[in-house]
Amino acid sequence: VQGITEAAREVNAPLILQVSKGARAYANHTYLIKLVEAAIIETGLPICLHLDHGDSFDICKSCIDGGFTSVMIDASSKPFEENIELTRKVVEYAHDHGVVVEAELGALAGIEDDVQVSAEESHYTRPEEVEEFVSKTGCDSLAIAIGTSHGAYKFTAAQCTRNEKGELVPPPLRFDILDEVSKRLPGFPIVLHGSSSVPQEYVKMINENGGKMPDAVGIPEAELRQAARGAVCKINIDSDLRLAMTGTIRKFFAEHPDKFDPREYLKPARANIKELVKHKLIDVLGCDGKA
Repeated sequence: VQGITEAAREVNAPLILQVSKGARAYANHTYLIKLVEAAIIETGLPICLHLDHGDSFDICKSCIDGGFTSVMIDASSKPFEENIELTRKVVEYAHDHGVVVEAELGALAGIEDDVQVSAEESHYTRPEEVEEFVSKTGCDSLAIAIGTSHGAYKFTAAQCTRNEKGELVPPPLRFDILDEVSKRLPGFPIVLHGSSSVPQEYVKMINENGGKMPDAVGIPEAELRQAARGAVCKINIDSDLRLAMTGTIRKFFAEHPDKFDPREYLKPARANIKELVKHKLIDVLGCDGKA
């Protein structure tokens, strides 16, 4: 929280801090709320607290009642009509309490906490469905599937090509789907999940300091910047942050095997989180410091 919000304060950027179902269970709802309240006091920034991948009405309701300002209901694994029904139920309750709702149409492959979707089960968003879905649910933003994937291992080596340096290059995003969705929903906020770029400097740092992360590859930042110039208003970068923290801590212990104080190894990890977030805000999301 400190690394992310300090970076945003320096570039004067509003923030969406999001918590998955698993992270909420791990960290405790009350602690998370108070951490974000502290960040608002310290930075003066407008900060939204968002539930990521809520999979039921009950968890969305609990977060709404508990002070979250935004929730995601992810019923993308259900048939189209069931997705509409559950999403509309959450939207009605959320809007009655001044909370906004993100929904999802299409299914991303990969693993993120409780979300596990195989490549065979994943499918692209169908642009011809988005107008009916948004109209019938009343959702405030829509996550779509255009080729992104959850986790640090987004693609198999067989799905990728290799560049002149021998590095894996993932298949390009389906901007044709994004463009068609944008035409059908002009001005509507679109979200990309599974959009971490998996910074190779941190993958290398992890592997050089006892880790084993072969072939971890993410979405090229140039493609994310292209998406952010259009209808995409929210891009999730959670795997990038985890890699930065893990790599920094591994490197610290390799260089300082006698250290044991969490303040010593978390301080450089927090600093690298801050620098990574500043880079993402400016170079990927296009923050101009005037927000």
